[in-house]
Amino acid sequence: MLTILTHVPSPALQQCELTFVNSESIDFARAAEQHKNYCDSLKTLGGRVITLTDNRSLPDCAFVEDPVIVFDEVAVLASMGVASRRQELPLLEMFFSRYRPVERLQLPAKIEGGDVLKIGNNIFVGQSARTNKAGIQALAAIIEPLGYEVVPVNVSGCLHLKTGCTALDSETILINSDWIETIPFARYKKIETLPQEPFGANVLPIFDSICMNSAAPETIELVRSMDYEVVAMDISEFTKAEAGLTCMSVPFNDTP
Repeated sequence: MLTILTHVPSPALQQCELTFVNSESIDFARAAEQHKNYCDSLKTLGGRVITLTDNRSLPDCAFVEDPVIVFDEVAVLASMGVASRRQELPLLEMFFSRYRPVERLQLPAKIEGGDVLKIGNNIFVGQSARTNKAGIQALAAIIEPLGYEVVPVNVSGCLHLKTGCTALDSETILINSDWIETIPFARYKKIETLPQEPFGANVLPIFDSICMNSAAPETIELVRSMDYEVVAMDISEFTKAEAGLTCMSVPFNDTP
């Protein structure tokens, strides 16, 4: 069964870590409503949604994708690129230890889950502001013996790899080539983001649907024109926290 882990947003969301965007006022009540709608939509699409609450005092707790990278065989606890987010790790370790063996990456290797794009057994990992070369190598040491191929990707101008590149299916990616190196994706069909919607590349596939940020309407129409079933979601308060649809959940098979 597809289980999707989420975490309620923190009342301290305004104090979240920011790297490439300026601070804006976040309406927490609206953020809480948007998060509930996000979870409800994932349930409607067929996922079993689990929502944690224990890290609610931590500003970035809703972005559960970053502290852990989950494969069928193992859950890899990330070392995190910023110190403030390392307090999130114990809860995620406790949760995923029910489903997987847990491996822990250690500093000075740094990695965050938002930099890890899985397309089948090809694992693309962004070298970014939050993930370093040592982090990529440490992840590879754990998962390549399991049959995965780790492919480094240079990221510039945005927070994570998946800020500017995600997969529409096993053969097609949506990419902002101003931010993401394209050479590692030579084997894939590449759909470029629109200049007026540079953040439009972050999408979340769930079963046969593609969840997309409603703030990118022209990108939504582009993807729909290619016969994908699109579900638009409003996460405006979370984009102020430099977040995308993918970072707010961890989909995984609870019976691998």
